[in-house]
Amino acid sequence: MPLVVTGTIGIDTVHTPAASRERILGGSAVYFAAAASHFGPVRLVAAAGDDLPQAFRDTIAHFKSIDSKGLEIRQGSKTFAWGGKYHENMVQRETIFTHLGVLEERPPAVPAAYADSEFVFLGNTHPAVQNSFLASFPKRKLVVADTMDLWINIAKPELLTLLKNVDGLALNNDEAELLTGKKNPVTAARHILAMGPRFVIVKKGEHGCILVHKDGIASLPAYPTENVVDPTGAGDSFAGGVMGSLAATSAANQGKTDAGSFDQVRKALVFGTVTASYTVESFSLDSLKAIHRSDIDQRYNEYAAMVRV
Repeated sequence: MPLVVTGTIGIDTVHTPAASRERILGGSAVYFAAAASHFGPVRLVAAAGDDLPQAFRDTIAHFKSIDSKGLEIRQGSKTFAWGGKYHENMVQRETIFTHLGVLEERPPAVPAAYADSEFVFLGNTHPAVQNSFLASFPKRKLVVADTMDLWINIAKPELLTLLKNVDGLALNNDEAELLTGKKNPVTAARHILAMGPRFVIVKKGEHGCILVHKDGIASLPAYPTENVVDPTGAGDSFAGGVMGSLAATSAANQGKTDAGSFDQVRKALVFGTVTASYTVESFSLDSLKAIHRSDIDQRYNEYAAMVRV
């Protein structure tokens, strides 16, 4: 089943207690697409400036299952750039700089060939932009969106409109509280369900995630990664693993099962969790480039054995 992601491509500068890297490939759509490509084809819709290094374009091309016809390289524009520094606990971080670049321009166009996309992930950006993308996917069957505190603070009406048009929402614990005023993540997620989605995924970083679905609740721990090098992109690759798994399962079942069911999403969360566990073991996409689907399956089995009661 065709899967598409809309989001950002970035040039990141990252400082962690382990090491530092300047001008490396990042961005929500890139991490998502790289992770999802281990499960099947994924279409990428994003924009970058002509300052995007050729090496970064080659890295994207390395993932053979990524269709990058939706990647716009804009002459005379600058690629989104972000710099951040992680604290010793590898959870808290501070932003050093943000250069919006092409994000201040019009959203990228969706190729006509992508119109049959059935699985849609709306990467983190202004909710009005996210909502506008939906018209490009008339055959959509499952839509999941990501958001952040910025949009909750400055574009809440647009976010509430978006929530009426998506099946799932992914956000972190603090954002769930900010959106609903409820401190308990399960209570907050239940309030979000009343706003429209079928399910809410509350990301809790090193503490895993919580799924609150109209048909049930699940709580999953994070994979116990011993060597955390760079947490950047973990949430996006988590989402890529989730959506890639859902799309692959639906394709295997020839669309005969409900991809957004509680059982399907819960299982997909495990694939997302173990895929993200590889991402944090290196900077940028280095780990995602080095692994194969068999590595993800092996870690999935290890994870399943650890949480089995």
